[in-house]
Amino acid sequence: MAQSLARILVHAVFSTKDRRPFLRDTALREELHRYLGGILAHLQCQPIIIGGVEDHVHFLCALSRTSTAAEMVKEVKRGSSLWIKARGPGLGDFAWQNGYGVFSIGFSQIESVRGYVAGQEEHHRKISFQDEYRELLRRYELEFDERYLWE
Repeated sequence: MAQSLARILVHAVFSTKDRRPFLRDTALREELHRYLGGILAHLQCQPIIIGGVEDHVHFLCALSRTSTAAEMVKEVKRGSSLWIKARGPGLGDFAWQNGYGVFSIGFSQIESVRGYVAGQEEHHRKISFQDEYRELLRRYELEFDERYLWE
């Protein structure tokens, strides 16, 4: 086979450092989501949907065939952190948490994950980010140590 092709779908999630509500302003949050989409597109990781609330983001994308999940998340966090810090004086100490979650999904799950990401505001009226993240880790059968999960 002469051509290399790949279509790997991933759902990524990470929070602001200490889950500080830096993204409370809806306009800033929406602009951030568009910016994240631009970073993903630049990395050739086709963005499908990006969403979140005041203290974390989720995105669904197709991972580039030449990128690792770790490289992709590192660049998304790095670029968006620099962008946010330049948005105003109250955002100068913005930071993302060190860790993240990246979960593979199948094609039959695209619409379900898309709805989940789109419904973050409603979802978080009932459940905290910490409980949501623990549930994702359990669903994907990832072992974790609570002492190191929240840094």
